[in-house]
Amino acid sequence: MIEIHCAVFLFGLAGLFGKFLSLPPLLIVLGRTVFASICLILIIACHKKSLTIKSGRDFKILAAMGIILSIHWVTFFHSIQVSTVAVGLLTFSTYPFFVTILEPYFFKEKLTFFSVCLAVLVCIGVALIIPSFSFSNNITQGISWGILSGFTFAVLSLLNRKYVQTYSPLIITFFQNSFAAVVLFPFLFFEEWEIHTGDIFFLMVLGIFCTALAHTLFISGLMHVKAQIASIVAGLEPVYGIIFALILFGEVPSLRTLSGGVLIMGTAVLATLKQVPRVGSKNYLWKQILK
Repeated sequence: MIEIHCAVFLFGLAGLFGKFLSLPPLLIVLGRTVFASICLILIIACHKKSLTIKSGRDFKILAAMGIILSIHWVTFFHSIQVSTVAVGLLTFSTYPFFVTILEPYFFKEKLTFFSVCLAVLVCIGVALIIPSFSFSNNITQGISWGILSGFTFAVLSLLNRKYVQTYSPLIITFFQNSFAAVVLFPFLFFEEWEIHTGDIFFLMVLGIFCTALAHTLFISGLMHVKAQIASIVAGLEPVYGIIFALILFGEVPSLRTLSGGVLIMGTAVLATLKQVPRVGSKNYLWKQILK
């Protein structure tokens, strides 16, 4: 749970790069995946891990996961650029709904009442954060792209949970980012773009910390936490994004926004506490932290 919370914190930073960078979403994601892949291959080399894929089927699925990842990020940044950081993050947060619906079919697990209640609470919190439902055309477009981003991330999380039992999080994250970079590279020649030194720096931060590190932590956490619960914790991402926007851009959230944030964070705490009995005694989590 600590790994997932740290990953979500870094995910919350990622949304701001959609405003920092003036590049098209395709090129932002291409730069992000390239720097992430370079960082991950260096880490893998230091740990002397094997990059061998056990079967052709696994190779195809990892490639498909890379394509899904590229779609998720492109739609996410496009949502932010055509609307706002808040809209992109909040509509992406619909992904717990998709996970809750899809997970029982992926793993033949029972849909629990607790998970459904948590998903509903998160969505209520998200609804509270939205300042107005009278959207102009560009906001409506942002919402549509954000929901598509949430759906693709839900599918990716479920596939990650399935394959993390076979391959290490580092290997999965490396192949996903590498395949995403390969898929997006041809678009480099069809986009009009101009890159500056500051853009390269931001892409490095985005690729190394908000991608390589964040996704490795998130996938590693899925080894012990159900995707339904992890998706609820991910509901904190828009809260982090709003806090960062306050610090960096001076955007003061309204009372309604703060109320929604409190509800989302409270739900994430409930999800975290619910996990403690699954791994041992009630004091297990604190013992591990102290250890």
